[in-house]
Amino acid sequence: MSNSITSLREEDVREQEGQTPPEAESSFGDILNQFEQSHTHEAPGEKGVEATVVTVSADKVFFDIGQKTEGVLPATVLRDEKGLIEVRPGDVVQVAVNGRNEEGYFELSLIRVERPKDWSGLQKAFDEKLTIAGVVTQVIKGGLSVDIGMRAFMPASRSGARDVPEMQTLVGQEISCRIIKLDTEKEDIVVDRRVVLEEERAKAKESRFSELQAGTVVHGTVRSLLDYGAFIDIGGVDGMLHVADISHGRVNKPGDVLTVGQELDVKILKVDAGKKRVSLGLKQLAPDPWTTASEKYNTGDRVKGTVARVTDFGAFVELEPGLDGLIHLSEMSWSKKVRKPGDMLKPGDTVDVVVLAVNPADKRISLGLKQALGDPWEEVEKKYAVGAIVEGPVTQLKQFGAFVQVTEEVEGMIHVGDIVHEKRINHPQDELKVGQVVRAVVLENDREKRRLRLGLKQLQPTSLDEYIAEHKEGEVVTGRVADVKGNRVTVELGEGVSAHFNMAQAEQKQEQRVASVDVSALSSMLASKWKGAGGGGAQAGADPGPRREVPKTGQVRSFKITKLDAEKKKIEIEIVG
Repeated sequence: MSNSITSLREEDVREQEGQTPPEAESSFGDILNQFEQSHTHEAPGEKGVEATVVTVSADKVFFDIGQKTEGVLPATVLRDEKGLIEVRPGDVVQVAVNGRNEEGYFELSLIRVERPKDWSGLQKAFDEKLTIAGVVTQVIKGGLSVDIGMRAFMPASRSGARDVPEMQTLVGQEISCRIIKLDTEKEDIVVDRRVVLEEERAKAKESRFSELQAGTVVHGTVRSLLDYGAFIDIGGVDGMLHVADISHGRVNKPGDVLTVGQELDVKILKVDAGKKRVSLGLKQLAPDPWTTASEKYNTGDRVKGTVARVTDFGAFVELEPGLDGLIHLSEMSWSKKVRKPGDMLKPGDTVDVVVLAVNPADKRISLGLKQALGDPWEEVEKKYAVGAIVEGPVTQLKQFGAFVQVTEEVEGMIHVGDIVHEKRINHPQDELKVGQVVRAVVLENDREKRRLRLGLKQLQPTSLDEYIAEHKEGEVVTGRVADVKGNRVTVELGEGVSAHFNMAQAEQKQEQRVASVDVSALSSMLASKWKGAGGGGAQAGADPGPRREVPKTGQVRSFKITKLDAEKKKIEIEIVG
């Protein structure tokens, strides 16, 4: 027989060296691919299951059949003619699963596979692809020697064992196999155990798959980890646990929370009988934190969380596993300096935030960062009342005005019209630069609108201020009549200095003075008459003087300053010449 083994064809020699023939590799690859894609579970079928002896007692033998629960056989069916039990722990036998007993164990029955007794029997088994029994006798180069009534060779790649140590465990065991090559002339026989195992697994898988129902909880073992999920063996069938169904919290990749070989309970979410796929869920076994969100988080609450991720419009903060709130960009700072969330927050940062709104139905919680930092307008309202002087750098220039940093969080705005006196500018940049430190006066402080309006020109002396400082009330000055509109006369006293007076009021005052003069003259005349002075006194109705000429535009006249009001920036005059 050894001569026949050495005369195997080239592909058989490859198998003897532990290499799978190309066609076998292709077949096995296809089967494995189908296995991976179907995500079904392997389970014991009604027959043809390999069972490993676990424990041997006087009346029972317990087997590992690839299930959470062991199977059991009466010891009597495994005794030889002398009454001795033929198996020991570690042996593998063919059994059928017949259900469960009262104790919860799987009830098994022994399957005995006949061995062909001659070449005609071997030819029939080969032609009809029958499963036959054989006993592994030894490990040889490239595989195993198997006694099937004749000596046969089993390539390592077709043994179903993963490595040489596992092949060693098969020595002395009875196995089921199939003849894949038969050359009667050369007495060359090659058998395959793996194909039998695969068929048995497929049958077991089909049986197990039919038992699975959506909504049930099963126990499983993590078999492999991928970027998008994990394959879980739930008793012979593989189910897919998608990364989104691992936890209510954010999981970047399954390997962060799961390990190969880990045992866990999972819930069957969906069974696709057509595609042989099972979808599993782990987070579905834990309470959804959103169901109690409205009870735990209320508007105005101050809470602590961890920044989970940052986007262009805000930052998501994990308040607890599976419960994220959003800090919108507009709720990060009281100032307008924050251009993007990443300027303030980074993933992993621990932050204090204030709950602004809770919407469990849409699974949304709005958070505020700036509210937790305190409202700077409380200080601004108290410290910077109208009329107060502020000092700070110019932060930005716009067409309509300039912004000045008053506090770390609050900016004030100087309108373009409040930058300089006595001239119009087209843009703040004509007078100011970014970074320039300026002093300004508070013109408006509106906390509700969060608006602080400042004035720059209000702190700069004007020509009018200087004129008022240099003159006194009662002083006669010269001025040019700039405009006459009805009774209102505008007089220029200097460059940028104007005063106004009313002609009607001036005439009324003149008439009052004339009347006063007439009365005074009449009194003098009567006094003289009574003293016998004889009509030599003043004449009644004496003329106090000619009426003044009405001012005309462009005339230069003399005026008397009657009032100087520095606070109101006002000069009152009357015409004297």
